Amino acid sequence: MSVPVRIAAPTALVLALLLALSACSATTGGGGADRRPATAGHPVAGKADAASGVVLSAERTTPTDIDLRWRGGGSGASGHVLEFATEESGPYTVLQYLPPQVTSYRHPDLIPNTTFFYRLRAFRGPASKPLSVTLPKGELTAADENSSHAWLPARKDPKRTVPGRPLRATGAGAPTGFKATVKHANGILFTWTDCASDEAGFLLESRTRTGSAYEPVVVLDPDVNSTGLITLPTEKEASYRVRAFTYGERSNVVRLTTGGSTGP
Repeated sequence: MSVPVRIAAPTALVLALLLALSACSATTGGGGADRRPATAGHPVAGKADAASGVVLSAERTTPTDIDLRWRGGGSGASGHVLEFATEESGPYTVLQYLPPQVTSYRHPDLIPNTTFFYRLRAFRGPASKPLSVTLPKGELTAADENSSHAWLPARKDPKRTVPGRPLRATGAGAPTGFKATVKHANGILFTWTDCASDEAGFLLESRTRTGSAYEPVVVLDPDVNSTGLITLPTEKEASYRVRAFTYGERSNVVRLTTGGSTGP
């Protein structure tokens, strides 16, 4: 069992490890990708994938910050997954799962003098009915901190799995029986019934009291139907739902090379 974590961009340490792995597996010789650095402030884009029509562009706004933007396509998409790699052929790493209204993302504090490749994938799938959750005031007590958090890891309970329906059928396969159990001042256990047969995974989504839209907060493996969440201070009052999803079409791939470090 794995403990679910909030979706977040990789740190520079993770990027360094990825680069090291790429270096170990790279081969020498001609015919490699063009690694000439792009001019800072100049957007780089490519042709959209014929199926998606989504055009992804990238701009180096500082030597080690890259801004990504996209437009077009995504009709009926539940959101997009932004991915990056240090080789065009991959492997690609997820930066963020993003709701459909978001069309830009900043990838900051990158390793200097390094080429990055980016692509965007649509995801689609039905969500459960939402639930509003209000947590007790205050922070964790000593008793909470010392108590067992056996409820926190993501789980696959056969009792909450039914013969599934394919998500590609309109409206089919939405999770049902979505429930929230408050465990302490900063912890919630979510359970649901898995009704899909071909999901790539599940997304736990939240909308805070002051938020205008649901946003993915945790990504989960296929067949999971239970997970705990350690909440943020802004989530004392929030609405939650869970979405079964499959991946859709991809955008074009864009490439940018970071500049030298601006530090001392």
